[in-house]
Amino acid sequence: MKINKWKLRIIFFVFTLMTPGMNAQNRMELNPQEQSVVKISSLTAVGNIENLKIQLNAGLDNGLSINEIKEMLTQLYAYCGFPRSLNAINTFKKVLEERKAKGINDQEGKKIVVENNPPDKYEQGRKVLEALTKTPQAKPAPGFGEFAPRIDVFLKEHLFADIFASDVLNFKQRELVTISALASLDGVEAQLQSHIGIGKNMGITEEQLVQTADLIENTVSKTQANTIRKIISKPLKSITEPDMMVRIAEIEIVPEYLEEYKRILKENAEASVEKEKGVIAIFPMYQQENPLQIRIVEIYADKTTYNSHLQSSHFQHYKTTTLKMVKSLKLVEMNAVDKEVMLGVFKKLK
Repeated sequence: MKINKWKLRIIFFVFTLMTPGMNAQNRMELNPQEQSVVKISSLTAVGNIENLKIQLNAGLDNGLSINEIKEMLTQLYAYCGFPRSLNAINTFKKVLEERKAKGINDQEGKKIVVENNPPDKYEQGRKVLEALTKTPQAKPAPGFGEFAPRIDVFLKEHLFADIFASDVLNFKQRELVTISALASLDGVEAQLQSHIGIGKNMGITEEQLVQTADLIENTVSKTQANTIRKIISKPLKSITEPDMMVRIAEIEIVPEYLEEYKRILKENAEASVEKEKGVIAIFPMYQQENPLQIRIVEIYADKTTYNSHLQSSHFQHYKTTTLKMVKSLKLVEMNAVDKEVMLGVFKKLK
């Protein structure tokens, strides 16, 4: 009896030591590979190829295998379309070629093997969806499946059977891919909410969802990151900063330089908005009655962004090359009547 009591005490002691570790594991943040999954999926969804190339390299450096990334980019076609999926796959191909030329040998990873002719592909997909949602799945799916049976078949047979049949990625990884893509896109909040629920079923914690939102804030925007925060009832981040800068530049150009100035200005404006995250707008205009009078609406997220913009190579090129072209310059500092309204100022131009 004494021996049994000592055994019980030892087991209890070991369990006590393990429990904090187990709880810590449940609260564990996204590991480096999972962070790369979020970034790669998000950038693929929005078509940001320049930054995607950087994150594909980082993903490989963080330990993702070639086949894991291939599976991610293949799965994403179902959520952001063939064009962006194919663009990402071609970018990944170039990344691998460049790394190989540098003598970097990346791990291929688990082989992608898929059963070609399962007995009932629809049923296979339906069972996968039941495992993901942990709820029975009617045949056809109520609502959209009854209204458009073919899309229900595509969803079950292709996405949840053909694509999910490969075990190179587990279900948790696949849901992280999907959540990251949907959170990066406009107008798909209902689908994002469903997949956040599925992601939780697969072991994605609320802390990991918060971190996913933070990563998407960096890859896309605060607006898109807030779609996750709203669904999981976390505080939304303000889109505008207290020190947001709005100004109008009033410029008069020396007549003989007008066309050359407009070309350089256009290049600088495009580069600034595309490459600098905090540059919200640089919108050049000229007066109809006097084309030599240029007006530029400039909006910067904060003063730090503005100071960084002044040091950028494209602005320095603009400043030095147009110095002789500018007859006069006046910078008019402005305050927005309603900063939140500004969020949609240029939205309709898309």
